[in-house]
Amino acid sequence: MPKLIPNSKAPIAIVICLALLITYKTNLVYGAAFSYKLPDNSLGIDPKAVTVVGMFQYYCPKKEDTLLDIARKFDLGFHELTSLYPDMDPWLPPEGSKLLIPTCWILPETKRGGIVVNVPEMRLYLFLNSIHMVTSFPIGLGDPEWVTPVGLFFVEGKRTNPTWHIPESLQEEYGMTSMPPGPNNPLGTHCLNLSPGDYRIHGTHQPWGVGRLVSHGCIRLYPEDIAKLYKLVAIGTPVEIIYEPVKVGFKGGRIFIEVHRDIYNRIPNLLQYTIDKISAKGLRYRVDSKKVISAVSKKEGIPVDVTQD
Repeated sequence: MPKLIPNSKAPIAIVICLALLITYKTNLVYGAAFSYKLPDNSLGIDPKAVTVVGMFQYYCPKKEDTLLDIARKFDLGFHELTSLYPDMDPWLPPEGSKLLIPTCWILPETKRGGIVVNVPEMRLYLFLNSIHMVTSFPIGLGDPEWVTPVGLFFVEGKRTNPTWHIPESLQEEYGMTSMPPGPNNPLGTHCLNLSPGDYRIHGTHQPWGVGRLVSHGCIRLYPEDIAKLYKLVAIGTPVEIIYEPVKVGFKGGRIFIEVHRDIYNRIPNLLQYTIDKISAKGLRYRVDSKKVISAVSKKEGIPVDVTQD
């Protein structure tokens, strides 16, 4: 069970923010923060490392449910369910069935903390380094014609109810140079401006776009998620945007991998990429090759135990 209560030595502001962030509804955890421990060594297994966070849950669809509804209920992106259930009709999930809900993740690697956005995963992580806790939100990203860039950025400004100053390349499409706050504003109710460049982390007036490639390069969150993130993030926070379809993690002395689709088609051979990544960590002969091949083939986007028993 993840530790959800912050350390008493943590700064008061962070404690207050976490109290706002962590909420419960029946037995389900929404917007939770989890404790973690990074490996002490860059090679091999650290039995004390905990980089697999969260927990799987189960849900029985009701008659009125769609996968879009279920995804938002559990603070997931649409793709996180369709990757797990690629053959399921997203508008008519079988009523009464028992669905695995993938609220479990391997943390992306980072040396800076702050915000880490993993593009193929379509998920944002906020590392609270001082208390060794992390929280995560699903996101929508740029479509193939307007790819979300990778690199190191920082939060240079914060705005509520922002006016959207429309880029010149899009002004003809929208018929205006700026759009005031309101229900049709693509920035939603909260916005974090990133620098360098003209990119933002913001809300959305189209929640169905979370977990899809729909934006002009910016990073979109559910309205309820951007409101939480906005309270937790200070100006100057580093924002690292990475392209990592394969993550390697540890829990209980065991090795896990999490494989996502190569959404921008940047990896020529995903299996070789995975093997190279595992080998670079000195784990090549500590994993079961059949389990690795299966995880890469399925690309379900969930942590899979690949430890050689």
